[in-house]
Formats: sequence, C-alpha cells, structure tokens
Amino acid sequence: MSGRTIRRKARGFTLIELLVVIAIIAILIALLLPAVQQAREAARRSQCKNNLKQLGLALHNYHDVYGVFVARRGGSGTCNSPYYDGNCTRLSGFVGLLPYIDQAALYNKIQDGGGNVSNSGQPAAPGGPAGWMSWNFWDVRIPAFLCPSDGLTTIGLRQQNYLFCFGDSASGTNSTQQIRGLFGTQVCYGVRDILDGTSNTIAMSEGARGTGSGPTGATGTQSVLNFETQYDPLTGSPAGCRGKANGNYYISGNQVKSQRGGQMWDGQMERTGFNTLNPPNSAQCSEGNSGWSNADSPNCILPPTSLHVGGVHALMADGAVRFISDNIDSGNSGTTPPSTTTISMSPYGTWGALGTRMGGELVGEF
Repeated sequence: MSGRTIRRKARGFTLIELLVVIAIIAILIALLLPAVQQAREAARRSQCKNNLKQLGLALHNYHDVYGVFVARRGGSGTCNSPYYDGNCTRLSGFVGLLPYIDQAALYNKIQDGGGNVSNSGQPAAPGGPAGWMSWNFWDVRIPAFLCPSDGLTTIGLRQQNYLFCFGDSASGTNSTQQIRGLFGTQVCYGVRDILDGTSNTIAMSEGARGTGSGPTGATGTQSVLNFETQYDPLTGSPAGCRGKANGNYYISGNQVKSQRGGQMWDGQMERTGFNTLNPPNSAQCSEGNSGWSNADSPNCILPPTSLHVGGVHALMADGAVRFISDNIDSGNSGTTPPSTTTISMSPYGTWGALGTRMGGELVGEF
C-alpha cells in the first residue's frame, strides 16, 4: 500500500439536492417579498401622513397671518381665451399655501407674472394665467403635494394628491356661496367659524390621481378610485351614485371621466376638492352634459380616495391626521343632500358630521 496513491472521487451536488435548494430559496423569497412590500408601503403611508401634517401646519400659519384659512378656489382676473391675462378666479388654495411649505420663491414668481403661457405665447398677468394652462411657473412637481402610495407610475406636471373639504352637500360646488364645510369658492372661514370643534371637522384628505382622460363608456374596468361617472341629474341621493358601481369598478355602459389631481392650480371641485356624502373609496359622480370632458360640473359627489388599504388619511382642522376607514358610518345614503346654506345635522352619519363645521353633531371615536 505504501507505493500506491489512493484517490478519492470528488462528490458534487445531485440534481435532487440542487432542486431542493432552489425550492427552499423560492419559498424564502415568497415569504420575504410580501414583508418587504408591506414595509415599503408602511414607509410610503407614513410619508403621505407626514405630507398632510405639513399641509396642516401651512394652513395654520396662513391662518395666523390672515385670520382665516385659504379658500379652495379664489384668485382674480378675466376669463377670456387664450387665458393669459387672468386666472378666471379659479386659482386653487395650493397657491396661497406655497410660502408656508418652503416654496416662497415660486409664490413670488406667480405673483409677479411673466414667463410664457404655451397656448398664447404671451407672458401671464400677475397672479398667473388660468390654472389649467401650461405656464413656466405652473409646470412643476411639488413632492409635498404628492402621496408616494399613489398607484399611477407616471407623475405628470401640475399634479397633486391632496384635496380640500367642501362639506356634505353636492350642489353648487364651484359657486360663490356659504358652504357647510371649510373650503369653498371665494369664501374663507377661520377657527371661529368651526362651531363643531376643530378636532371634529375635516380640513383635507386624499385623492388618487386620475388619468386625465375625457368621457368614455365604462367597460367594467374603470376604478372608482381614479374615475368619476356622469350622473344626470345629480339631484337624488348618494345611493344613486353608488349604484353606478359594482364593488370597486363602474358598471359597464356608464360614461366616465378622470379629472382628479391633474391640475393642482385649478380650484375646481373635481380637481382639488371632496365632499362627505359617499364614504371613502366609493363611487364618484358628477353632473354635466353628455360628453363633458372638463372639470366644470356644477354638482358633484366626490369622496376622497387612496391606494392605502382600507381607507384614507384625513387632516383635521386642529392639525391632527387620522386614518378614516372605508367602513365609517355614513348614515342614510338614500337621503337627498342638504343645501349648502342649511345649518343642521348631517344625514350621513359620522362621515357627514366630520365634513360639516357647524352641524351641531356629536362626534365620538371613528
């Protein structure tokens, strides 16, 4: 044996062992991936909540200066095509909040005017052109106005995810009148006007951005989060609007459009507002002529929407941010919406009560 060399044959993995290892790795990945996704969504949701907190601080800093909160829709100027010489009194409240979210430089440029309005080739008047126009100083993305959980992959210019509360009424959403909520057209309210208490009154919430598309016939694939359906005339109850959808999608055959969050400088209700008739993440409806692709509907039922599971964030008038469940008590959806000028309890349960500033309701835990 001393003269012989003993060689041992190197042993490798068998095919069965390799497959077992691959299977174990696949199982571990399958277990880990949902956890990673949940952790990422938790971080996005936290950032979204923080954005609303910053907007709450901005609202109160504005209030400290002017004694009232900003209007959802205001501004001044003419409204004649090609819309560079005035902003049609349609500027959204986001313009007034700019100095209070570290965007004073942009605010000053807007107030100075100038630049170039794309469809006219003319400089804008001081205060800016119409909010839906393309203009040097409008064409920006502001992270503080965007929720990172939003499901659209492309973030366009002039887009936002946060909305101002109109109240629990559906009519006159773009009219200059007193309203039951906090944010209307060319009307401003302060803390003194919130008789229900600032901790019981919603100021802002979320809206999943629309795709910007005009009227189309629903095929059963348009989500209630991103689209609204036309409902003529919008004089009935919220239940009629909810009947246009089956679960999370509109029933085939309904005409829909998608305007929410697409033009953050335009203060129209369909773009920057919501009301508290239908509960969060349920059907959106607007009244208008057949084929309307604009955001000018005079009467709307537009609940807040989000890509967060189970509900939406809501900024209360005291600056606190709470998570509102899709299943919040929304009262009798078969009741006709109250007039904007009516001082009365909301018929839409806790959800409607949170939308009013002086309804006199008792609001407990929600």
